[in-house]
Amino acid sequence: MASLFTKPKKKIVFLASGRGSNLKEVLQWIAKGKIRGIGQTLVSDNPESKALEIAKEYKLPTRILDFRSYSERSEYHKDLLGLLLELNPDLIVTAGYMKILKPEIIRAFSNRIINIHPSLLPAFPGLNAQKQAFEYGVKIAGCTAHFVDEGVDSGPVILQGVVKIKEGMSERDLTLEILKEEHKILPLAVQYFCENRLQIQNRKVSIQ
Repeated sequence: MASLFTKPKKKIVFLASGRGSNLKEVLQWIAKGKIRGIGQTLVSDNPESKALEIAKEYKLPTRILDFRSYSERSEYHKDLLGLLLELNPDLIVTAGYMKILKPEIIRAFSNRIINIHPSLLPAFPGLNAQKQAFEYGVKIAGCTAHFVDEGVDSGPVILQGVVKIKEGMSERDLTLEILKEEHKILPLAVQYFCENRLQIQNRKVSIQ
């Protein structure tokens, strides 16, 4: 039987809209050989995304689908699906991608899309999760790496990182501490996927 290191590396497409710090962490792990994957392409809906600069730094090809240039949102999602089918990656990583993927994309890449969310799901899904947690007054917050399904931040959980909310901590402090955990667990989740170590049964993910 072929060992892990004789198998082809998995092709990874990234989706990003913003600063791209999680993208950078994953690309660093790939560059160090910690992830058995190849960065195939970064697809961004925002031509001003700093993630594009990071991709250039790591010589990752980029494609821009400027969401603002589409008069019909459905056309954007249609073009995104077409591009992803053309690229045909083994894995899609949404790293700060600020659009909800349509069911057609999720079905085409079932259990092959990993997202990072800044809360301990299922608590505080959706936008501004750190703000939601801070204002709710929870004592423990964190982040979740999960597979994407057709709900909002409702897919099977792969890994979670925990942040204890200390007395006097501001919302910004919390956001930065959660980001540190995101930088740890997203590359690790991608590593496990590329090593075929993630198994899903009854929506529960086990790590082999």
